[in-house]
Amino acid sequence: MTLRLYDSATREVRDFVPLRPGTASVYLCGATVQGVPHIGHVRSGIAFDVLRRWLDYRGLDVLFVRNVTDIDDKILTKAAEAGRPWWEWAATHEREFTRAYDALGVLPPSAEPRATGFITQMVEYMQRLIERGHAYSSDGNVYFDVRSLPEYGSLSGHRLEDVHQGESAGTGKRDPRDFTLWKAAKPGEPAWPTPWGDGRPGWHLECSAMATSLLGAEFDIHCGGMDLIFPHHENEIAQSHGAGDGFAQYWLHNGWVTMSGEKMSKSLGNVVAIPAMLERVRAVELRYYLGSAHYRSMLEYSEGALAEAAAGYRRIESFVHRVADRVGRVDVGEVNDDFAAALDDDLGVPAALAAVHNAVREGNTALEAGDGARALAIAAQVRAMTAVLGTDPLDPHWTAAGADDEAHDALDVLIKAELDRRAQARAAKDWATADEVRDRLAEAGVEVTDTPDGAQWALKSKEH
Repeated sequence: MTLRLYDSATREVRDFVPLRPGTASVYLCGATVQGVPHIGHVRSGIAFDVLRRWLDYRGLDVLFVRNVTDIDDKILTKAAEAGRPWWEWAATHEREFTRAYDALGVLPPSAEPRATGFITQMVEYMQRLIERGHAYSSDGNVYFDVRSLPEYGSLSGHRLEDVHQGESAGTGKRDPRDFTLWKAAKPGEPAWPTPWGDGRPGWHLECSAMATSLLGAEFDIHCGGMDLIFPHHENEIAQSHGAGDGFAQYWLHNGWVTMSGEKMSKSLGNVVAIPAMLERVRAVELRYYLGSAHYRSMLEYSEGALAEAAAGYRRIESFVHRVADRVGRVDVGEVNDDFAAALDDDLGVPAALAAVHNAVREGNTALEAGDGARALAIAAQVRAMTAVLGTDPLDPHWTAAGADDEAHDALDVLIKAELDRRAQARAAKDWATADEVRDRLAEAGVEVTDTPDGAQWALKSKEH
C-alpha cells in the first residue's frame, strides 16, 4: 500500500510522494520554552514520532527537524516576573522539554535549531520579502503586507476581512491585519542589529527561516498542533511563498489534549505537568496513552482513561515477557498486514493498536496450547509493531528505565529528606548542619546543585 496522509492545506487525504525518492523531510514546530511541559505540549512530539518511525520502517531516510522557540513575548514576561535572565529561563525550560521527550521515548531530531541561532537567515528572509513587495519597515519594525498575497487565508479558511493577528502591538502598521516579522527594540529587551534597526524576531518568521535553511526551499511535511493553523502556519506559508519558496508540500496537524472538553493550557489552569505525571505512571504507559488516539482527534484526559490505557499496555508487555521467559529470546520481526494497512491510512493508530491486541490474543492462545514456535513468531511481530509506536516492551530504553525506577524512587525519598533538613538549617543560618548534610551526600556520590527552583540532586558520574 501507499502511505496516505490528510493534508490540512488541501483538506483531503493524499498519497505521500516525497520530493526526493528515498528521503522524507519533515519539520515539526517544537516548544516555546516558557515553562515546564505538560501532556498537551508533548502530544505532537509523540504523534509525529510515530510518523517518523513509520517512514523509517518503510525504508525512507528521514530528515526530521524540530525547532525550539527560545525568544518570545511570553518567555520575556515570565523571566522578568521570576527575576531571572531571559536566556537562563529559556535554557532551563528547554532542558525540561528535552527530559520529557527523552523520558517518553521520542527520538532525538536530526537537528533541533534555536530561533536565536538563525537571526542572520531571518534578516535575509525579510530582505527578500521587502524586495518582492510583500513586507515593509516602519519605526524599526518590519511587517508582512497580507493584502499583497492573494492566497492569504487558504490554509485556515480565514477571510481577509475577519483576520485578527492577536499579537502584541507595534507601531507603523499600514493595516491592522498585517503581521510582525521583526519587533523594534524596547528598553531592557534583547535585540539584534538589522538594516531597519535593532530588535528581535516575530514568532512566525523564525520557523520559515529555520525550515528552509535546514531542509531547503521545498520540503515534504510540516507538522504541528491544530492550534497553530492560524495565525502561525498561515503566516509561515505567506512569508515563504512571498519570498518565492515552495515550502511544505503536506501540512499535518494533531488534535489537542483536553480536560472537561477544553484545550489543556496554562491559562486555564488545567495543566498536567510531565514530571508530576511520571511520578504516578510509568513513562512507557504515559507514552502509550498519549499516542493511542488518532493524531487528528482530540484526546480527552482523565485518570480513568489513563489507567485503562496503562492496563492495555501491560497486557502487551506481559505477553512479550511470557514468551521470552517460556520460549526464548524474542527478536524484532516484521509488522503484520493489518497494522501496516492501518498506519498507511493516515497513521491510523487506533486500528494499528487493534492489530497489536489481536496478535497478543492469538499469541497467548498459542502459548497456552504449547505452540512455542507460533507464540515466538507472533511476539516478534508485536515487538515490530510496538517499536513503530515507540512502546516496544523489550526496547532497552524501557527495560533500563524499569530496572532503575524502584531504586531511584527509594533514593529520591531519602535524599529529599536530607535536602529538606539542609534547607531548614540554612533558613535558620545553621551553616554547620547545612554543610554537614551536603558533605555527607557528596561522600555518598550525590551531587547537589542550588538553583532558583531549589536544590536539585544527581548521582555523580563515574569519572568523578
